[in-house]
Amino acid sequence: MSLSDIFAIQSIKLNLESATKEDAFMELIEAIAAVHPEFNRDEMFTAVNEREHKMTTGIGSGAAVPHGYYRGTGDMAGAIGISQTGIDYDAPDHKPVHLVFLLLMSQSAQEDHLHILNRIFRLLTSEAGSLIRAAKTTWEVQDILSRFH
Repeated sequence: MSLSDIFAIQSIKLNLESATKEDAFMELIEAIAAVHPEFNRDEMFTAVNEREHKMTTGIGSGAAVPHGYYRGTGDMAGAIGISQTGIDYDAPDHKPVHLVFLLLMSQSAQEDHLHILNRIFRLLTSEAGSLIRAAKTTWEVQDILSRFH
């Protein structure tokens, strides 16, 4: 499964307006719901927020990968948000987060999700992370995702 399959073009937000991580979760959940109207927003938020309360998903260098198990998804669904101003996220380096990759997965995708999280981390720590942050269109982001393996 490629990253461009998980993060549909309609679920990429170039201008996140949120100032807090909880608001960013909701904004990105709305983006997922636009692609998957059958998904329950409250249950998606609960899944991501419960995981976040265990330990921050801020990974440093201006990036975060909030994720959680959600029974409503087939395998995986996600949204990407880019914040120009930065989000107060409680990241380990205490810096604001500018790139958020929100990921929801089913329990059956448990093994795959570790592989996908690893690919996202590698992407965010490579030149591709900077390219995504500088992207002007959702098509540019989708192109970067489709080229990253």
